[in-house]
Amino acid sequence: MIAAGVLLSGCAKKRRAQVPLPPTIAPVIGATETGIASWYGYPYHGRAAASGEIYDMEKLTAAHRTLPFNTWVRVYNLDNSKTVDVRVNDRGPFVDGRIIDLSHAAARDIAMIGPGTARVRLEVIEAPVPPASGRFAVQVGAFRERDNAERVCGDMKKRFGSARLVQRDGKPSLWRVLVGSEPSQDSAAALAQRIRKEGGESRQAFVVRIDGD
Repeated sequence: MIAAGVLLSGCAKKRRAQVPLPPTIAPVIGATETGIASWYGYPYHGRAAASGEIYDMEKLTAAHRTLPFNTWVRVYNLDNSKTVDVRVNDRGPFVDGRIIDLSHAAARDIAMIGPGTARVRLEVIEAPVPPASGRFAVQVGAFRERDNAERVCGDMKKRFGSARLVQRDGKPSLWRVLVGSEPSQDSAAALAQRIRKEGGESRQAFVVRIDGD
C-alpha cells in the first residue's frame, strides 16, 4: 500500500481550509466530520471487505458509510492529539453515533485499542480519481436475529415502498435493513429525515452508500 504521505507530498506544506460537512460526508478535499470512531479486527481479518479486497487489519484502512472507496482520510484523535491517515476500503460502522471503523493498525497508531472508541475529527485529504459514482440508501436497523430484521423490513416496504435486507458476515451475522435507492446523498438524507420524523423503531436512521448498484 502506498502511504498517504507519499500521495500527498506535493501539498503537505499547504494548510487546508476546514470545510464543514453536511450530515453525510462528501469526498471534497478538506471536508471534515466529527464523531466517534471504533475499530475492528477479527473475525473480519482475512475476509472480503465491501470493496472486494481482502481486509487486512494490520494495514492502514477504514470503513465509512458513504465515502467512495480509495478516499484517504486523516483521523485526529481528539482525546490525545494523535493522527493517522487511512484509506477507505470497507463499509460501516453500522452502529448509530459512530462515523468510522478503523483497522487494528490505525487504531493502534492513535492509541485507541484499549478504550475501543475515541472522539475523532476526520478530514478528507485525497479523493479517488475519477470520482466514484453510486446510489444511497437509509439504514434503519441492524439485527442479530433475522426474524426481527424481516419484520422491520416488511414495515418499511409498506410505508416507504422499497426496503431490503443486507447480511454482514460475522459470528453472529448482522442483518441490516436498508430503505430506498436514491441517486444522491441529499435525496437520501431527505428520506432519512422523513423516516426519523415518523419515529418508531427507525428514529436513528442514517445514510449509507450502496456500492455497485
